[in-house]
Amino acid sequence: MQLVTHHLSRRTFLLGPAAAALAGCATNNRTPEQMTLSKQVQSPSPISSDPELQARYAAFEDGGHFIPAIPYQNMDPKYYRQRVADPTGEKAGTVVVDTPNRFLYLVEEGGTAMRYGVGIGRDGFAWEGEGIIHWRQPWPRWKPPAEMIARQPELEIYSVANGGMDPGIMNPLGARALYIFQNRQDTLYRLHGSPEWQSIGKSVSSGCVRLINHDIVDLYGRVSYHAPIVVHQEPFIRAV
Repeated sequence: MQLVTHHLSRRTFLLGPAAAALAGCATNNRTPEQMTLSKQVQSPSPISSDPELQARYAAFEDGGHFIPAIPYQNMDPKYYRQRVADPTGEKAGTVVVDTPNRFLYLVEEGGTAMRYGVGIGRDGFAWEGEGIIHWRQPWPRWKPPAEMIARQPELEIYSVANGGMDPGIMNPLGARALYIFQNRQDTLYRLHGSPEWQSIGKSVSSGCVRLINHDIVDLYGRVSYHAPIVVHQEPFIRAV
């Protein structure tokens, strides 16, 4: 497998819906040890046996909310949470969103990354660049923006003025939300949970970047406060 990654020596990204212009490309910056590991791990780790998957995606209680089991047998296995050889070249602790391939990576030490399948909502295509995870919220309240309420007046009851939608399993932000800032400003770009497991790997009508609730809870437990995040809207690596 040949990993083809575009690195930016000086990335210049803009807030807003316009995609950022690429400032330049550099070669893969992995260490020789990481390159060796990449050759050894040519593809994602073998999918776990059924008992392990059953445990991974079993029903559980969290914060007073019941999260039902995921029928993982009906999902494409490539979107299961799994450890892979890191294809991003970013430093450990960085979150990388590969929008075209519907993957999110959390880069680890030693040349590996935890990979999650994601669904991309309309707002998930509106921002690209580098930022930080400035705020992490378990069981967040959902407050639709004014533009959405203008399109769907029935959502007015969940407006900011009305305090938003209560946390819960059917809340569009799911069990966790990670809020992305750039230059101390909210990008309005979110990583969040969702009960809609069928949407993983797909382009969906609303939201930013959604993970199944099991995976957003796992990611939340691994990612650090103010962790860096890089979002790609253009292909940067061949899908594996």
